[in-house]
Amino acid sequence: MKKILSKDLTLFYTSNFPKTFNTYTNKKYIVTIGIGGNIGDTKKLFDKLVLSLNKNSKFDLLMTSPLLLNPPFGYLEQKPFLNGIIKLSTNLSVNEFFKITQRLEKRFGRKRSFQDAPRTLDIDIIFFDNKKISTEKLIIPHKDWANRESVIIPLNYMMNI
Repeated sequence: MKKILSKDLTLFYTSNFPKTFNTYTNKKYIVTIGIGGNIGDTKKLFDKLVLSLNKNSKFDLLMTSPLLLNPPFGYLEQKPFLNGIIKLSTNLSVNEFFKITQRLEKRFGRKRSFQDAPRTLDIDIIFFDNKKISTEKLIIPHKDWANRESVIIPLNYMMNI
């Protein structure tokens, strides 16, 4: 099912997006990640990512947002992106979690050619509990998250459930 928000923005509803997985977790940290992609069968890839996260005992999946089809930003000469939000919990440190997201991107075919380039999978850590981090490799909360429709629209949906 889909819901057209404007000529540039469409929400998609699939079996895994939106979905509530767990309402209870005993893990320490609540993490909100943004996912995005515009190469290949992105919906299928996102389903595989959810399956992979759900099978990993280091995580408790909590919920997902609907998926948002939206225009690219930065480099504009590419296809629109499909984006979504996944909320999960973990006992991993921020750095351990970041390393896993990098490995997942690579496993799902991400190639880093230039900033804002087309990609199979992008995983951004939007929030990691209430932590504030600013290093060369990692900024949490994610830089400029509040100005990106690709984050705000799916996140608003999740907050209104």
